Amino acid sequence: MRSQYALGCLLAVSIALCPSVLFCATQKSSATELIALAGVGDPKLGDAILSTFDAKKLAEGTAWLSHGPDFFFVTKAASKPALVIDGSAGPAMQSVPNSDLWFSIAHIDAVGKLHSYHYVVNGNSFGGSLDVPAFGPDSYLKSGVPSGTLSPKITHTSKIYDGMNSEYWIYVPAQYKPDTPAALMVFQDGGGYIDREGDRLSLNVIDNLIAEKKIPVMICVFINPGDISDSPGTPTYKFVKAYSDKWERTLKDSMRSTEYDTVSDRYVRFLRDEVLAEVAAKYNIRKDAYSRAITGLSSGGICAFNAAWQMPDQFSRVISWIGSFESIQWKEDPNVADGGQDYPEKVLHEAKRNIRIWLQDGSNDLDIRYGDWPLANLRLATALKLKDYDFHLSFGAGTHNSAQGAAEFPEEMIWLWRDYDPAKTEQSYEMEPSEKAKPTFRVSITNR
Repeated sequence: MRSQYALGCLLAVSIALCPSVLFCATQKSSATELIALAGVGDPKLGDAILSTFDAKKLAEGTAWLSHGPDFFFVTKAASKPALVIDGSAGPAMQSVPNSDLWFSIAHIDAVGKLHSYHYVVNGNSFGGSLDVPAFGPDSYLKSGVPSGTLSPKITHTSKIYDGMNSEYWIYVPAQYKPDTPAALMVFQDGGGYIDREGDRLSLNVIDNLIAEKKIPVMICVFINPGDISDSPGTPTYKFVKAYSDKWERTLKDSMRSTEYDTVSDRYVRFLRDEVLAEVAAKYNIRKDAYSRAITGLSSGGICAFNAAWQMPDQFSRVISWIGSFESIQWKEDPNVADGGQDYPEKVLHEAKRNIRIWLQDGSNDLDIRYGDWPLANLRLATALKLKDYDFHLSFGAGTHNSAQGAAEFPEEMIWLWRDYDPAKTEQSYEMEPSEKAKPTFRVSITNR
C-alpha cells in the first residue's frame, strides 16, 4: 500500500482539462473523482463525500469506493481513526476541514483478490468490512475491446413450474457470427451480473477475455428467479406458499429456493426445454456440454452444481460462489429428492460425472438458520478431491457476499475454460497436477 496523492494530483489536472466531469454537488462521485479532489485539497471534497455516501455507512465506518487498486476510505469519527487494511496499518487518515469526516487514500497492490479493513478509534475496533474486492484490469473494459449487445428483458411463462413467470436477458458478444455455433453460459440471479458499473463487472470480464481469446465466443443467458404469484391454485404455487408460510419468507424468495435449492432435475429441465430452447431459436448455440457452463451464487451456486450433476450432457463447467450446499429444501420422505447437504456423499458414492467445478466460499459465510456454509463447501471440496474431480476451491475470509467471487471472476473464467478447443465436442476432465499434489483439506477450530 502507498499514498496516492500524486495520483490524485494527476486526476485533478485531468478533471480541470475536461469540464464535463467536474464535480456537481447533487451527483455521486466515483472513486477516482474523490481521490482527485482529496489529492489537491479541493474544498468541495466534503460536499462530494456527503453526496456520494449513505449517511448510515459514514456513521458506521463502512463507506468506501475503489477503482482497481485505488481506494477511498471515509468515515465519521469524533477523533482521528487509524485505518487497518488486511491486518496491517494503512495510510494515515486525514480530516475534512470543518467536519467530523476522516478519509484516507490507499493503494492495494493485490488485485483480483478479496481484502478487509477496519478502523481503530481510541483503542477500539470500529466499522470496516470483510468483503472488499480489488478488481484487476480484466474487470474493466479495455481500450479497443468491442462490447457485445444485451437484449431487453424477456419474460417467459413456464409449464414445468405451473405458470411461473421468469425474466432473463441474452448477451451476444461482438464476435458472434450466426454461421458459427457459440458456446453458452447461464447465470442464475442473472440481473445481478449485467451492470457494467455494478459490484460484479461480469460483462466487462466476458468482453475482455473473449477479445484476448482466453475464453471462447459465448452467448450468455442471465436469468432471474421466477415469480409464481400470478398462478394461485397450481401445485407449484401451493408448495411455494406453504414453504413461504413455514419459514416466514416472501413468496418470490420461496420460489427462488424451490428452483435453486431443490436437488432434482426439474430446474435444469426448465432451462433445457423452455428457456434455452427459446434462446436457441434466435441464436446458433452449441449443444455439447463441453461448450456449456453454468454459474450462480448462494442458492444459485448449488443450483449451478445441481444442474451439471443432474444433466452432465447439458453442462460440464460450473462456477459456484458461496454455494448453499445445505438442507434448505430437504424432505424426510423417501419419495422426494434429498437435500443439498447430501452432495458430498453423492459425489463419493454415485457414478462420477464428467464436470469441472470452481467452488468459492469464505470462513465468515455463516447462517445459523440452515447450517454452516464454509464447512459444507469444505465437505464438498474434500469429496471432489477424493474422487479425482477437476475442481478448484478458493477459500477466503469473506461473508455471504459476492465480493470475492466477483474479484476473482477473470481468474475463474480462464481456469474454467482453459484448454478449450472449438474443434472438439468432448473432453475427459482430469484433476490438475498441482491440485493432485496437494493433501486433502483439514479443518481447525479458530473461533473458540
